[in-house]
Amino acid sequence: MILIVLRTLILFTVTVIFLRLMGKRQIAQLQPYELVIIIMISELAAIPMENTSIPLLAGLIPIFVLFVAQVTLAYISLKSVRAREIICGKPSILVENSQIVEEELRRIRYNLNDLLEQMRSKNAPNIADVEYAILETSGELSVIFKSQKRPVIPEDLNIPTKYEGLPTNLIVDGRVNEKNLKRINLSVEWLQTELSKFGINNVKDVLFASLDTEGKLYYQLKSATRRDKGVAANP
Repeated sequence: MILIVLRTLILFTVTVIFLRLMGKRQIAQLQPYELVIIIMISELAAIPMENTSIPLLAGLIPIFVLFVAQVTLAYISLKSVRAREIICGKPSILVENSQIVEEELRRIRYNLNDLLEQMRSKNAPNIADVEYAILETSGELSVIFKSQKRPVIPEDLNIPTKYEGLPTNLIVDGRVNEKNLKRINLSVEWLQTELSKFGINNVKDVLFASLDTEGKLYYQLKSATRRDKGVAANP
């Protein structure tokens, strides 16, 4: 029993490490060869787990080979446009100038109902509003609306906007992120002083706190000690 547990932990650890090294992607964003490699790795890892008579290396070596193959193909795709087209394929234009491209639908065996369903999921139920609909190599459908049908943005109205940027997380689950505080030239003492203005004397009572680029402090208390949730301006 202990042997099975150890083999399982080893294979699990190795598989997770290799998958992390392969990059951060959702399943829907994987290229076909990447999906095949992940499926094969999971199968290879399961075999030595189920049968202890099979040497552990019999599972680890093929997993390593597949990992090397994935990294090699990714590197080749990065360096060569032609190789990228062969390995990953090319995007397919399914709608052009509000016209469905029937030949492309037939070529990739993509039926009209699937196209309409994907269009609706992109808030584009009316093909007449669409300039282009492109099926990406990951299988995701990209929809580009006609200029008259796109949402109005401040630039269209010549309205100036302020820089927003990303807020800085200061407290997560009661723990102060001193690295982030240092990055924005603030201290733990400053944070404690600001929180004390709202009757918060212990940072462990705070579920989450952040500071936006305008200097506004947002905080939320843990449910056990929640008394308030608010936004305060940084003086």
